[in-house]
Amino acid sequence: MEGEIHNFIVVWTIVLISLCYSHTIVKFFPNGKSRFVAIVPIVCLFFILPLYLTSINLGGTTSFFIAWLANFKILLFAFGKGPLSSIPPLPLSTFIPLACLPIKYQKYSTSDNVETTKKTTNSTLINLVTKITLLATLIRVYNYKHNLHPKLLLFCYCLHIYFFLEILLTMVSTMVRVASRVELEPPFDEPYKTRSLQDFWGKRWNLMVTNILRPTVYDPVRSLMLDRIPRKWAPLPAVLATFFISGLMHELIFYYISREKPSWEVTYFFIIHGVALSIEIMVKKLLNDKFLVPRFISGPLALGFIILTSFWLFFPPLLRGKPDVKGCNEAIALLEFVRYGKLVSPENITCPFM
Repeated sequence: MEGEIHNFIVVWTIVLISLCYSHTIVKFFPNGKSRFVAIVPIVCLFFILPLYLTSINLGGTTSFFIAWLANFKILLFAFGKGPLSSIPPLPLSTFIPLACLPIKYQKYSTSDNVETTKKTTNSTLINLVTKITLLATLIRVYNYKHNLHPKLLLFCYCLHIYFFLEILLTMVSTMVRVASRVELEPPFDEPYKTRSLQDFWGKRWNLMVTNILRPTVYDPVRSLMLDRIPRKWAPLPAVLATFFISGLMHELIFYYISREKPSWEVTYFFIIHGVALSIEIMVKKLLNDKFLVPRFISGPLALGFIILTSFWLFFPPLLRGKPDVKGCNEAIALLEFVRYGKLVSPENITCPFM
């Protein structure tokens, strides 16, 4: 555990230095190839750094923040695009959190903004307490995991991922807001209220990934296709490319967490959803949105398709590395440190809920 914490500090020190370098090169390299060449070593470094972390909580979070979010944002920055590009240039205190966290810049300059922020904070606090309570209840359910049907247990893992990500990002949001007045993008928008696959993937689920994949993959591919196929159908190959890249990035994150050889099941999961979403978009365009399936039918169908395909292809490779057991052991080790001030290796702990 001590070695992991030491590596975590070293990794994030290197990340901060690398982002300072990335912020500085704007003075010496214009947008385009020259800045891209100057950025490439940082991109490679950000892919390598997560390999020095083996824990679920520290390593998994770090790999998502730097290997995916930061890399995609600084690649956009190399060509003068994305949230890091601004005239005048962003101050370093804003550039760094924007680079490695799923956040959006927001200035608090008017009384309306302050009032809105207060309401948002109160709503966020209630939402956070609710999600923590539900996650704690879910963890208690794991006491009886051996008595649960395997499909019901997988559904519990679906809820676990949703609650954990929202809790994590909300807590980070609070710290970032206080430190630098930067507002985190909402990680989810009530995905259980979805009305279609397009609504789920584009507007409700994992919005920080959606908002970074759109300018890095979807928009360039769509622009490229506009001169090759009718404008009406240009979004279809862009959707397929976006889901393919998302699948590859999920494979990479899963590898950082488990260190097991990719099985490509996660990539197949996202390809299937890319094809399904393309068909949905194509049907809507052919019908000119004149015939819409009622929401009370389309919503459950979309959620059912997502859940069943995740049982089939998403969760098996994720669970092979037993991240639930590792995560539980790490949490207990953290509590031991907080209560008694001593570091205990998670490998020497047996989680009572698993």
